[in-house]
Amino acid sequence: MYVALEGIDTSGKSTQIQALKNIFKEAVFTFEPGATEIGEKLREILLEDSIFLDSRVEMLLFLADRAELIAKVIKPNLHKLVISDRSLISGMAYAKDFDLRVLKTFNLFATQGILPNKVVFLELQEEELKKRLSHKKNDKIELRGLKQLLESQKRFKCVIQDLSLQALILDGSLPREEITQKIITFIEE
Repeated sequence: MYVALEGIDTSGKSTQIQALKNIFKEAVFTFEPGATEIGEKLREILLEDSIFLDSRVEMLLFLADRAELIAKVIKPNLHKLVISDRSLISGMAYAKDFDLRVLKTFNLFATQGILPNKVVFLELQEEELKKRLSHKKNDKIELRGLKQLLESQKRFKCVIQDLSLQALILDGSLPREEITQKIITFIEE
């Protein structure tokens, strides 16, 4: 089973992934972007370099990372529990300059039609997002601003619905242990 944890930056995905590693010890854990050898290089360009990228170039680099992750990590392990920090949902939600239908076509090509069986979406209210962003060094995506992150958060829900994915939507500001327990229950259902 392929499970994706989704949400805008600082929503708590990484924290939950760490907690789930202690519960699902046999699972394969991965992330986007950067989980493969090629992905590491793409992540540097996408998130850390000061290179300005045209939105088409950015989208295609994320797709390249996603295609490599599916081919090298997710597809070979679908007989196990695979838990990923992000998936095509993030790619489609953050690529705001493009029509969702176009993004869907490109992403289904990149993923060979493989979609998460279950999605956990961690949502944040504006005030909580502001607070969390103020306590960390922001990457290129986060530096685009609060308004754009909140717009992307709305698109996450649209993408999940458009792809007809089984989803658990949680308030990312709930206590960590409570979120973890809800995720465990959802995965084990």
